[in-house]
Amino acid sequence: MLYETSLRAMNGKSQPKAIEQADGRGLGIRVSMQGKIRFQYRYKVSGKNRRMDLGSYPDVSLRQARDMAEECRTWLAQGHDPKVKRSMGREKSLAPVTVKQALDYWIENYAIEHRVNAPRTEAQFHKHIYPYIGHFPVEQTETRHWIECFDHIRKGIKSKKQKPAPVAAGQILQNCKQALKYCRVRRYAISRELDDLIASDVGKKQRKKDRVLSDVELYDLMNSIQKREGSFYLRYLCQLLIVFGARTQELRLSTFDEWDLETGLWTVPKAHSKTDTIIIRPIPAKVKPIIEFLYKRHGQTGYLLGELKSCETVSGSGCLIHKRLKHKESWSLHDLRRTFTTKLNDLGVAPYVVEQLLGHSLGGVMAIYNRSQYLPEKLAALNMWCEWLEQHVNPVDNVVLLHRA
Repeated sequence: MLYETSLRAMNGKSQPKAIEQADGRGLGIRVSMQGKIRFQYRYKVSGKNRRMDLGSYPDVSLRQARDMAEECRTWLAQGHDPKVKRSMGREKSLAPVTVKQALDYWIENYAIEHRVNAPRTEAQFHKHIYPYIGHFPVEQTETRHWIECFDHIRKGIKSKKQKPAPVAAGQILQNCKQALKYCRVRRYAISRELDDLIASDVGKKQRKKDRVLSDVELYDLMNSIQKREGSFYLRYLCQLLIVFGARTQELRLSTFDEWDLETGLWTVPKAHSKTDTIIIRPIPAKVKPIIEFLYKRHGQTGYLLGELKSCETVSGSGCLIHKRLKHKESWSLHDLRRTFTTKLNDLGVAPYVVEQLLGHSLGGVMAIYNRSQYLPEKLAALNMWCEWLEQHVNPVDNVVLLHRA
């Protein structure tokens, strides 16, 4: 048995020869002729004797050496070579996974393929997380470090002219939680510091939106399009969003090879679909001249709207339209999709047809066995919708709203 007092007495004192003393259960020391003390753990693997250094005294105390020996015995009982396991642990400690590496790992291996807003999420990490704790080892990062980042988002930073964004704080928290869980499941990095946090702890939950444009507001928008108010890009984007009820990204990313005017079909590829499924929509007769015009204008670019703009640019511009039209209540481009859904249901279009037009996945048994695209029903619904837009948005002025914007 070893004692702290005897170790202190031997440490640094010359010996006539190297000596070894046992503490028990595999732990012992080796004392050199110069009086240097090394803790060692002895064990057997497949009947062969092995030993490993645990460190020098007094850098490693007797109590610490005993704890290390206990850990080695546990590894041995689990069928692992203690020397190999300790070496792997050291490598991990010397080159730990940082917060940035962990979040980037999730972005590259999951989000890019499964999240349509992955570029936006990555940009948020670069702006709000990496500058503050990106270099921290993720397994050593505490909850308070994360909360400080979310507080910057929630409260804003005046010196950087960053406005308070409590809803964004909650959204970024959810993305970080998903990223850390992904890393944990894959054993890339282990952290549970965000597990107990919810959106309301760091900011606000996004309110469930129910904004639907009134007939007057819809008329204002379409009439402004016909008067060529606003940018060319935004005019045609809004007009097609109203007609098809599509997601903004489906039109923002749309290329001319998706539009077949001969068959009268617009096919949204999986890569542009939020649900990772192909969406097929009929092209109403009243809309075909618009697509032909767009092709003549900038078919050489390949993009339906002439150029590829970022999600943030398009969303930001769309959120300002209501101000130009002097609408009292704000609305976003996504609210045009909700307006489309509400109006079609009011017109008596079957819910499953509306869901198909929206590009939603059907639920239950229909999702498994029903592969119909309901193209005739979809075309009938869109034709009826176009007629309604021209005749009912403002019947008094009798303005034709669907033609070149």
